[in-house]
Amino acid sequence: MFENLSEKLEKAFKVLKGQGSISEINVAQTMKEIRKALISADVDFKTAKEFTAKVKEKAIGEKVLTTLKPGELLTKIMKDELAELMGSSSAEINLLSKPSVILVAGLQGSGKTTFCGKLAYFLKNNKNKNPLLVACDVYRPAAIDQISVLGEQISVDVYKEIENQNPVDISTNAIGYAKKNKHDVVIVDTAGRLAIDEPMMTEITNVKSAISPNEILFVVDSMTGQDAVNTAKTFNERLDFDGVVLTKLDGDTRGGAALTIRSVVDKPIKFIGTSEKMEGLDVFHPDRMASRILGMGDVISLVERAQQQFDEQEARKIQKKIAKNTFGFDDFLKQIQQIKKMGNIKDLAGMIPGVGKAIKDVDIDNDSFKGIESIIYSMTPYERSNPHVLNGSRKKRIAAGSGTNVQEINQLIKQFSQMGKMMKMMQGGGASRMMQMMKGNNMPKF
Repeated sequence: MFENLSEKLEKAFKVLKGQGSISEINVAQTMKEIRKALISADVDFKTAKEFTAKVKEKAIGEKVLTTLKPGELLTKIMKDELAELMGSSSAEINLLSKPSVILVAGLQGSGKTTFCGKLAYFLKNNKNKNPLLVACDVYRPAAIDQISVLGEQISVDVYKEIENQNPVDISTNAIGYAKKNKHDVVIVDTAGRLAIDEPMMTEITNVKSAISPNEILFVVDSMTGQDAVNTAKTFNERLDFDGVVLTKLDGDTRGGAALTIRSVVDKPIKFIGTSEKMEGLDVFHPDRMASRILGMGDVISLVERAQQQFDEQEARKIQKKIAKNTFGFDDFLKQIQQIKKMGNIKDLAGMIPGVGKAIKDVDIDNDSFKGIESIIYSMTPYERSNPHVLNGSRKKRIAAGSGTNVQEINQLIKQFSQMGKMMKMMQGGGASRMMQMMKGNNMPKF
């Protein structure tokens, strides 16, 4: 996410490297490179020009403190202005009514239905809500089946009317159902539609009028860049939505939509999709995203994701095992599962300051743990609890069962032993140690 933009911005800042002060000449050169970087990231020319003009105005005449270099000062100004461009602060979702009704709209293929499932999961687990998913996409084949599967996956009720083809009636009936069954949030998944499709736009306008939603969220595929911004503008003129959701930010996105959509439609980005998993939804924080774009990491979001998966009771058990030196491979597997639930592995590593640049060319597959898991699953329960018994013959059997070789098993045992020692010193820092293993790209290659 944003790797290309981050790299080009870094090159732009090199214009000021070695300069003793900020001047109109060296800032103008830097702004020219930054403008090019923004345009290549699919930011429209007008926004890029206005942005660099604002940064230049703030930078010129700034006194560079002895503790700061000109490049560092400009980075600080850039961070503040990028955050301002994307909305300054995070925007809350409106959940004041009972039930709160959320209408979800967007183009076909933008990821609306998946987002509805993620939002239900988020509200259930992070806000202690009892959401109801409503299947109002009566046109796309298997749309109702998809939302039903998602609801079952996250243990959330789904309201659907198989024979009814009227989204207005379905959504209205769903709210009545929610009131009777004590659902405090109703998430209405609508069909994807083009802004030029007048009958479909009229239909969603009628749904809005019928259910008076507390919140209308417009889902945008961030990989479509400036097209997404133009579409959002057209939809906003008809729906006057409350916020934007950017999906597929874990893909090969240039970042133009995230950077400009707020300035074009004057509506906040409220959520971003960070993976295909149901846990892969984050509240959008402009200041944190600005830090990541500039290669400064995002430790706060990393900690928040870790806290969501943190089990205090399980952590106490782990600490006791570490103290007694009884930490085994089963415990190691649990640590792996917690990290996997946090999201895309490379994305997580990129949240650590300085690591994003270091791993930009490193292939960290989201299935990086599969080889490790296959080795551990090929062990007997006794071997997992007592790693010290793994002799030559046992290793050969495990290698045959996991499709690996003895050398790879020795490598895993060595890293497991090193992590055990580190965890003993840190008393519970297993997750961070495992991130360090990935950062150094020292994981076994499978």
